[in-house]
Amino acid sequence: MTSSEDTKLAVLIDGDNVPNRSVKEMMQEIAKYGNATIKRIYGDWTRPNLSGWKAVLLENAITPIQQYGYTTGKNATDSAMIIDAMDILYSKKADGFFLVSSDSDFTRLATRLREAGMKVYGMGEKKTPDPFIVACDKFIYIEILQGDNEPDSRAGESTSAKGKSTRKKTFDKITGKVIRLIESTINDTADEDGWSFMGDVGTLLLKKQPNFDPRNFGYQKLTPLISSIDKFEIEQRANQRGKSNLIYVRNKED
Repeated sequence: MTSSEDTKLAVLIDGDNVPNRSVKEMMQEIAKYGNATIKRIYGDWTRPNLSGWKAVLLENAITPIQQYGYTTGKNATDSAMIIDAMDILYSKKADGFFLVSSDSDFTRLATRLREAGMKVYGMGEKKTPDPFIVACDKFIYIEILQGDNEPDSRAGESTSAKGKSTRKKTFDKITGKVIRLIESTINDTADEDGWSFMGDVGTLLLKKQPNFDPRNFGYQKLTPLISSIDKFEIEQRANQRGKSNLIYVRNKED
């Protein structure tokens, strides 16, 4: 794939399994990875609990796809979304996919799209099962895109002043497991002196753990996150091309 500006993305949203409160932030995040030339959301729009999506879809030019629930207990939305994804794949209208859902039913779809050479990004809530997360090239939690104090409401729920509840954004703790993951990744990309280029570290971290994102821990970038941990040292080196300095990192000796 070429630059993100030239990358055509198909954004497919599972209306049954994601909240509508952060669609604007979701689309802004997706724009970082390419041009969303296809934007579709799937659901049974005759159901009252999906009525809250209407204004959001108009504001973000997302096309609603009607899918009736023919049988109780069966998710027809998943089937429609999977069929459309395969149609888009074979029509070669996209260079990559954003699958927006918190449902593990899309695990096989993500795997199949990657087998076909597609870049696959996942987006969903923190309740998303691990199989779907690891099936994607990168997985982004919706919670990190939301404001610190915003209504915790879903489609169809009341957002009246009386019924509003506010929710503080919560961040994951930097555990020993996270530190060991960073340490091993630095070792895997290090030169003979133990130094690793920060960009290489970030790339390999995503390959090892697709949902690894500094924003999960309250940091916008990887460098501030690693700098906050006493087990690593950072070094800036002049870029021979005259651009911004290059950042390197290595594990501190015990």
